Amino acid sequence: MEIALDEARLAMESGEVPVGAVLIGDGGGVVIRAHNLRETERDATAHAEILAIREAGRILSQWRLSSCTLYVTLEPCPMCAGAIVAARISRLVYGAADARAGAVESIFNIPGHPSLAPAPEITAGVMEDECKALLREFFAARR
Repeated sequence: MEIALDEARLAMESGEVPVGAVLIGDGGGVVIRAHNLRETERDATAHAEILAIREAGRILSQWRLSSCTLYVTLEPCPMCAGAIVAARISRLVYGAADARAGAVESIFNIPGHPSLAPAPEITAGVMEDECKALLREFFAARR
């Protein structure tokens, strides 16, 4: 999660909502790290999770990421939660819950929907205080 937080800080430095992600392979090594680029790329889909999944597919030469764990600083939105399921990521670890758009546990439970399988193992609240603090700092500066 430290690496994901580093990515979130890079996003914040670029004027992006500070969300970072890192995908870890089955051997424990970093496959890819990413952060939000929605403003930079002028792309509504350029969330950290989507960018990480896309690049990991290229690096690993496959779309099935079933041997990977995705760490992300903020609970994924519906689009990202769907992509996590579609990529067959086996484990999702996130920091801060998202009461406004969280689609893993807060508002929706897309990964746990019975018609979408297999569901990733979910671990929530990892370094939650640090993840929340970064988001609070970003949005306080915007107001």
